[in-house]
Amino acid sequence: MSTLQPSDAKQTAEAIVWAAAEGDSLEIVAGGTKRALGRSTKTDHILDLSQLRGIVTYEPAELVLTLQPGEPLASINAELAKNRQMLAFEPPDWRALLGAEGEPTLGGVIACNLAGSRRVRAGSARDYVLGFSAVNGLGDIWKAGGKVVKNVTGYDMCKLQTGA
Repeated sequence: MSTLQPSDAKQTAEAIVWAAAEGDSLEIVAGGTKRALGRSTKTDHILDLSQLRGIVTYEPAELVLTLQPGEPLASINAELAKNRQMLAFEPPDWRALLGAEGEPTLGGVIACNLAGSRRVRAGSARDYVLGFSAVNGLGDIWKAGGKVVKNVTGYDMCKLQTGA
């Protein structure tokens, strides 16, 4: 089993195209803190997205935050705290419960649609994702949504993909 560690979307797409051409399966991880959720998998390779990190844009006055999937929640929370802000859906840190040692990332939270105890009142991660870009299983880079609420026509892919 090898570990593929792309540093951008293009390299991620190339890794997926290569694995598909070889007929190999991939396990997608970044922090690896949610691996104990669901059924365990046996894959040929690990696609490690931990290098896809960074805050792309942050506009505190507009409450707009654009992030890379491997960005650790700790750094997101630290940046938001500088402006007395927080993620409204309170992503939980289940490392102790799941026996995980990695660092929770935004990508893991979005992939699992995780939210804390305020979920009933404030909503889950799905309710706050307005747009994203992704790489599908064929290696195509695509995007959906945008930076504002009034940009969705047709299917709301952000809602469909969060937690999928």
